Amino acid sequence: MTVLAAAEDVASDAGDFQLVLAAILGIAVVVLLITWLKVHPFLALILGSLLLGVIGGLAFADTITSFQAGVGATVGNVGVLIALGAMIGGLLAESGGADRIVNAFVDRVSTRRLPWAMAGVAALIGIPLFFEVGVVLLIPIVLLVARRTSLPVLSVGIPALAGLSVLHGLVPPHPGPLVAIDALGANLGRTLLFGLICAIPCVILAGPVFGTWISRRLDLPVPVMFGSRDNVNRDGDGDGTSGPVDDLGGVTSGGQRATAGTAVEAPPRRLPGLVPTIITVLLPVVLMLLRAIGELTLDEDSGLRSVLDVLGTPMIALLAGVILAMFTLGTAVGFGRQKISATLGGSLPAIAGILLIVAAGGGFKQVLIDAGVGDLVGRAADDLNLNALILGWLVAVGIRLATGSATVATITAAGIVAPLAAGLDANTVALLALAIGAGSLFFSHVNDAGFWLVKEYFGMTVGQTIKSWSVMETIISVVGLLTVLGLSVVV
Repeated sequence: MTVLAAAEDVASDAGDFQLVLAAILGIAVVVLLITWLKVHPFLALILGSLLLGVIGGLAFADTITSFQAGVGATVGNVGVLIALGAMIGGLLAESGGADRIVNAFVDRVSTRRLPWAMAGVAALIGIPLFFEVGVVLLIPIVLLVARRTSLPVLSVGIPALAGLSVLHGLVPPHPGPLVAIDALGANLGRTLLFGLICAIPCVILAGPVFGTWISRRLDLPVPVMFGSRDNVNRDGDGDGTSGPVDDLGGVTSGGQRATAGTAVEAPPRRLPGLVPTIITVLLPVVLMLLRAIGELTLDEDSGLRSVLDVLGTPMIALLAGVILAMFTLGTAVGFGRQKISATLGGSLPAIAGILLIVAAGGGFKQVLIDAGVGDLVGRAADDLNLNALILGWLVAVGIRLATGSATVATITAAGIVAPLAAGLDANTVALLALAIGAGSLFFSHVNDAGFWLVKEYFGMTVGQTIKSWSVMETIISVVGLLTVLGLSVVV
């Protein structure tokens, strides 16, 4: 029996080594293809998945089946939500609703409180808008405010960037958080609730607090305006391009407004009302939060809970937001049915790349699970007595530093630690999704397109960008982890 047990241990060790080798090589291929050979992440994830599955012991046919199953599940659960969120963002940008919110807040606060106002506005409009689109919309306002008030440009710009980045990494319906929620089987409502709680200290410390501190140490001139609000909100950026690239190498700013050739009517005849615009942006969030609160406070057979369960379903909540936006950000500003349809349709093509990357990431995650890598990580975490939240954050940090992509880091880290979620309660699974999201924001540097986007917009050197933007992202990541760990003690 002793000999048999020893033989089983040797075989188990050999199998574990094979899985570790498969995971390392699979992730290494993805990283090298993206960073060195500049291969699109969609193709890199497919090739990495195939290598991972074959080396990990899956038959080639089984690897393909596993990858396709992961793609299908991810698109079905996440893709629809990303598309609906993009539609709301498209109407918000095209109608001038984002301008309406920004101007209403900026014009009503004192100079001393402007950094706090910019952080709050960025967080608000960052709910439905992708990070890069929010940058395109807000930076002209940041520069105008800096010129008008003589405030240091970073004291206003860093809070705006922090508000956008925190929402991008921690709060649905952004792609990263949605992928983590789907991969871990987390409750979206609870993750949203905890994410908003985590967002508050992250935005405050990385935004107004750090922005005020760094602006005293980096004296930057206000960059020359290279675009106006009109060409930001219309069909191009005034230079013949469709906008900046996202952290995955795809053009996204055009994805939130009608693409060239679809502007079939004149611009809006009037700006949307402030209150209707805010209600439209917050409606999906409120519905999903009400569902989460209902799950925590109401009996399962309660009629009110049944209603909240339906209305707070992510697809229904976002669909309600789109329908409301068609009126408050469409009809109310003078858009006809053709213009509304063109704007909604124009918001979809540019997110196709994101959807494909997210789908391929779902396939990569499924191959990791089916090959047994996730179970191996879970056993190792148990042996090391390592907190699952810290493990998820560390894995995401490593992949973020290597690839520069927050979304790829979230996808891969969620797939690696997914088996751990099976043994956790619902609140901890939601916090694990947030820990991964926080890790995916750690220290953006020269391999992240967002790094160059910020550098060029603010006219900074590489060193200045690292001291400001990269440190800001790191503060968000670390504060996010600490907040998640604090919440895990309370809930």
